Amino acid sequence: MRYERKYRIEGVSLDVILQTIKLHPAGLNKIFPDRQINNIYFDTPALTTYKENVMGLAFRDKYRVRWYGADPLVVRKPKLEIKHRRNNVGSKSIFNVDSFSFDNLKPISVQVNNLSGTFAHLQPVLQNSYTRAYYGTRDKKFRITIDWNLAYASLRSCRQFRKHQQFEPNVNILEVKYEQDIEHEADRISQFFPFRSTKNSKYVTGVEICL
Repeated sequence: MRYERKYRIEGVSLDVILQTIKLHPAGLNKIFPDRQINNIYFDTPALTTYKENVMGLAFRDKYRVRWYGADPLVVRKPKLEIKHRRNNVGSKSIFNVDSFSFDNLKPISVQVNNLSGTFAHLQPVLQNSYTRAYYGTRDKKFRITIDWNLAYASLRSCRQFRKHQQFEPNVNILEVKYEQDIEHEADRISQFFPFRSTKNSKYVTGVEICL
């Protein structure tokens, strides 16, 4: 189980945010090359997962298929990730799934439902993509990510992501991630970020933009 402190940063350039990272007294180092993340979020026809998130239910799950690559329509080595939220901490279950084509999402939908552990009928609702940078502390206790170029498109009405995608201009998402047992140390990292911690869900944002 781990904590995630999120910062939705609007109207501040990415260069300024990266400079804040570089000047952090904890000595944050790049731990992985930048890469584009692509997701399909699955939900019930009634958008149960979305509604549970908006209501802030303490116990909830989120279902997404994730892959990496500069072309959001080229699917390589996808994985189903089920994010489990339990009060203020979360964990993740990860499953390998078959590659798929956007011309036919039925096979991946069947796999997601078979692996989901829920009796609810899940269907593809939203696709999104963004670029992520990865940083960490020298002691490897804390990982910091910065996301930008956030784009969303509904999968309920179309399969043409590039044609129908909608962007969040001038928005960057910073997250501080760490294990549950070092919560008492987290302030030594977060206190040096000149940003306000906020609740943020890319899935909720995408639904509200696109649907």
